[in-house]
Formats: sequence, structure tokens, C-alpha cells
Amino acid sequence: MATNTEELLNSILERLERLEYIRPSDIPNIDLYMDQVTTFMDSRLRSGVRNPGDDKILTKTMINNYAKNDLLPPPVKKKYSREHVLLLIFIYYYKGIMSINDIQTLLEPITKQFFQNGQEFNLESVYEEVFGMEKGEIEAMKEDVIEKYRLAETTFGEAPEESREFLRKFSFICLLSFDVYVKKMIIETMVDELREHGTGENQ
Repeated sequence: MATNTEELLNSILERLERLEYIRPSDIPNIDLYMDQVTTFMDSRLRSGVRNPGDDKILTKTMINNYAKNDLLPPPVKKKYSREHVLLLIFIYYYKGIMSINDIQTLLEPITKQFFQNGQEFNLESVYEEVFGMEKGEIEAMKEDVIEKYRLAETTFGEAPEESREFLRKFSFICLLSFDVYVKKMIIETMVDELREHGTGENQ
């Protein structure tokens, strides 16, 4: 592929490298007002958005809607705990690929069992286990992206030269899109199974 397409790949890999994992220890150990929550989330997740100068990480309206749709327990005296923030991080990552209804199905048993449960194994334990694992997946993701890029590079050898670079980018996007499509389908199937059969928390 042309040099500028190789630069695109490098840019994608660099962006993957910049993905931030918010550790529970990064979250202030005091309850926060809504403005403080939105400021904290913005400061930690800004580098991962598509348009850093314009895109909103989290707004007051979003938080109110999450509470209205039972995705988030209500604040206490208008203050949000560390565990509220952990739930908001989950919601932030889910909302691009799941419906509100699906997020509710997935988070409801987590909230019921682990939100401020007073136990040693709590919501923070769940969060650390999951996000610690996902952070370790970055290198595997980078390798997968490179593999798809190299495969796309081999396509459209017979296409008109002036169209070849665009068509290879198109191939690359199609490969990535199919991957997302299949994984989204798997997620939806699993969420539907949870909705139908429950979480097994009482089994």
C-alpha cells in the first residue's frame, strides 16, 4: 500500500496504545458531585474519543438518563460514590455497541450483587478483574489489526491503479467491520440468554 496508508496503520496502533485503563485507585476516595464526576471522566478518557475537541465523554443529561433507565443507582445527597463511577465506566464502553435495554440486562445483576454490598468481593473487585484482563489484550488486538491490514494489502491487484489504494482501505475497513459485526452478534446472543434464563445468582 501507499506510504500514507502505512501511516494510517501506525496511527491506529498508536491510538490503541493510548487507550487508558482507569484503575480504581485513580478514582477519588470521596463522593463526588455530578460536575466532579463529568470532569474526572473527561480528564481520563479524552484521549480515546474520535474528536477530542468536540466529543462529550459524559454529560449531566447522560447521567440522569442512565439513572432514569435503571442503569445507575441514585446518588446519595446528590453525590456519587467510587462505585457509581465504576458503573459509569462500564456504561461508557458498552453504549457504543449495546442498546440501553441490553446494558440494563447486563448490569442489573452486577449492581444487585456487588454495588456497595459491604463485602470484600464487591463491584471494585469485578471491575479490577475485567479491566485488568482487557488491558492485557491490547497487544493481541494490535497483532490482529496488523494481520487484517496485511491481508487487505493483498487485495485488488487487478483494479485500476488510481483506485487501488482506496479499494484496499475499503477492504481493511470491511475486515474490521465484519469482526465487529460478528462480535456484536455474539454479545447480543449472550445478553439475550441472560435475559431469558437469568444470571444464576440464586442457583
